[in-house]
This record gives sequence, C-alpha cells and structure tokens, in this order.
Amino acid sequence: MRGAVTLYRPVGTQELELIRATQMRAFPPRLPDQPIFYPVANEEYAAEIARDWNARHNDDHRGYVTRFAVKKAYLDRFPPQTVGARRHVEFWIPADALGEFNENIIGTIEVIASFEGPTT
Repeated sequence: MRGAVTLYRPVGTQELELIRATQMRAFPPRLPDQPIFYPVANEEYAAEIARDWNARHNDDHRGYVTRFAVKKAYLDRFPPQTVGARRHVEFWIPADALGEFNENIIGTIEVIASFEGPTT
C-alpha cells in the first residue's frame, strides 16, 4: 500500500480483547507505568516477543502477533530504534500520542500468529 508502513505488535490475551472491543481498529491506552507504545518493524521480532515473553509470562500463557498498516507520513515523526540485534527495530510512540497513532492506522489490525507457552 503506497504511503503506508506495515508494523507488528506482540500482545497478550488481555490487550487483544481490548483491541477486539474497538472492532480491531485501535490499540488500548497504555497503563500508567507504560510511558511508550512500541510497535515493531518486522514479524520475526514480534513473534519472538509473543512466543518468548507474552506466552511465558501472561497468566493464560498465550501470546499473539498483530499486523497493521500506519500512514508513513505520520510514522516518519518517530525514528526507528534498534534495541538489540539488527532485527530488533521498534518505534517509540509516547503514551500520550497513542490516540493520534490510532487515528493513523489504515484499515484493521489483524492477528497473524498465536503462541502457547509452558503452563508449569
């Protein structure tokens, strides 16, 4: 899609339910101890987080990868951040800008993968 960037967001079940409540059109507000919203630039990194963090540390041991598109002109305001390996690229959106971020999502948010972690 011209003028759009595809991003990914690893989420747990609770966040996914909040996304579903918006008809898959927006991410929920951040919690007070979460100053940034960080979508990631590639599916591989999102799957790594969903599988190795969400599915292991959430009460229901589930993790999901979502995919969505954002207007490039908006995303260009936020420089990509590499936070480890070369593939670990995130965009740091301040929590108070999440509403505006959601307004720049094109189409809907889709779930493209799910992971189940160990229960013991």
